[in-house]
Amino acid sequence: MKTPKRLPNCPLCLSDQTNVHAKDKHRSYCHCSHCELVFVPGCFHLCADDEKAIYDQHENHPEDEGYQKFLSRLMTPLLAHLRPSAKGLDFGCGPGPTLSLMLKQRGFDMGVFDPFYANHPETLARQYDFITTTEVVEHLSQPAAVFEQLFNMLRPEGVLGIMTKTIPSLDNFSDWHYTRDPTHITFYAQESFRYLAKQYQYQVEFAGSDVILMTRQIDPEKRN
Repeated sequence: MKTPKRLPNCPLCLSDQTNVHAKDKHRSYCHCSHCELVFVPGCFHLCADDEKAIYDQHENHPEDEGYQKFLSRLMTPLLAHLRPSAKGLDFGCGPGPTLSLMLKQRGFDMGVFDPFYANHPETLARQYDFITTTEVVEHLSQPAAVFEQLFNMLRPEGVLGIMTKTIPSLDNFSDWHYTRDPTHITFYAQESFRYLAKQYQYQVEFAGSDVILMTRQIDPEKRN
């Protein structure tokens, strides 16, 4: 197994306060003591073709009621934050966009983006009232840059809805099933999202074991 020549900085907060936390037969995992992220060093990342080949095996279809129920774990608490006229983006929609269709059925104007399956850069140049990322952020090699991009695309009172498993325990990290997927390279603790909330002046709500909502309320006197 390859070993990084030097420990990389954290890809979320960019801190150099990192150490090797765990290893398995395929790769090692570094922990950031500043934002509590655990991440896989770049030397262990799959190439784009190998990564896509794994995604191509996913069988998530819009007509799958089980998959719709799974996505409802994010959609249901998200709806409480949305105006009827809200415009949204499903970021990392995958080969069978489903959440965007579920939200369209409820009257929301939706766009989709995925670097492999819906690579439409023009959608990233627009502003949105809300953005959803379901089972996406654990695949990011440069989460700091991507989160900055997402927050910049949100309007002042925007909502970022995230689905990803949060680290249950650092002590039991090596036994966590989420590490077995080779495309999973970035693992977040709740503290990691609190770091992001502070960084971008958002509020964070943990609406479930794998559902995170990030919202920002602005002073009514500052509204246009």
